[in-house]
Amino acid sequence: MAYDAVLVVSFGGPEGPDDVVPFLENVTRGRGIPRERLAEVGAHYAHFAGISPINAENRDLVAALRASLAEGGPDLPVYWGNRNWHPFLADTLATMRDDGVRHALAFVTSAYSSYSGCRQYRENLAAAQLAVGPGAPAIDRIRQFYDHPAFVDCFVRSTLDALRRLPADDRPAARLVFTAHSLPTAAADTSGPDGRHGAYVAQLREAARLVADRVALEAGRFHPWELVFQSRSGPPSQAWLEPDVDDHLETLVHLGVPAVVVVPIGFVADHLEVVWDLDTVAAEQASQLGLHYERASTPRVDPVFVAMVRDLIRERTDPSAPRGALGRLGPSWDTCDPSCCLPVKGPVLPVVGETVVR
Repeated sequence: MAYDAVLVVSFGGPEGPDDVVPFLENVTRGRGIPRERLAEVGAHYAHFAGISPINAENRDLVAALRASLAEGGPDLPVYWGNRNWHPFLADTLATMRDDGVRHALAFVTSAYSSYSGCRQYRENLAAAQLAVGPGAPAIDRIRQFYDHPAFVDCFVRSTLDALRRLPADDRPAARLVFTAHSLPTAAADTSGPDGRHGAYVAQLREAARLVADRVALEAGRFHPWELVFQSRSGPPSQAWLEPDVDDHLETLVHLGVPAVVVVPIGFVADHLEVVWDLDTVAAEQASQLGLHYERASTPRVDPVFVAMVRDLIRERTDPSAPRGALGRLGPSWDTCDPSCCLPVKGPVLPVVGETVVR
């Protein structure tokens, strides 16, 4: 397949105090998030001058990817568009159209299958194409990469680094705590190729297992591990994935665990959920509990991660390129089934296969 551009697709985030409320209104539109939760999340941004790290992280990724593609190919222009804040996808697609782009590959900064991490981005792209109108480029999405060797390698190295930062006496008994964004359990159950596969949790567990096994091999010691969740935003009446990371830290203290390394396996960069929920709230709780706490870094612009994105692009531009995957679940699919990652409620918006609107 011939492509003439790459599009990095991400969530977006505010870049100043005046952006916070409009941004949160974009994020929560139609989701029924309680106003008190919206106010609570808005207060989190105040700790960081109203600035989310995510846009700066994506600027760095785009710059690194441009350099990598220019050096190692395929030498394609790289664009960037967001779901919830500037640069919005519709604006980016209009620029691509004006630049003469006709068929682009989209790299979505989400490694896992879920409605919010997969299908909703496809819906966003379809809506952006409709907004741009005639001449909007066709967009194909690159597959999920939760078990790609490079993605796993980034977390192995950052987890080993975090273990080394723990006090030497506590290191042998340290636990690994893998975290990801919580979802309503109904949404988690419908993630996957057939709309009822439960792929989100299965993929997270597989990625965590791959990292933990490699860490044990390289450290010469197996550290017990658990998958937990963070950043819940739904009403108390709705069931969400558990256990919560903060509750789990308390449980570990009751079990006599002296130290933890928290590994944000569900994130590719330091989103606000990482710097607030983990670096601020969970770290403070661990300190109060007397639990030695370290957080493994996310891949961000690790050269290995950037090279992975380049390799995923090569998979689609060169039929002979190898498909990197380590897990027992096999490489993620290129073409999404029409029933993939269905929303829990609301209309099923028109997206067709991997390519949205042509």
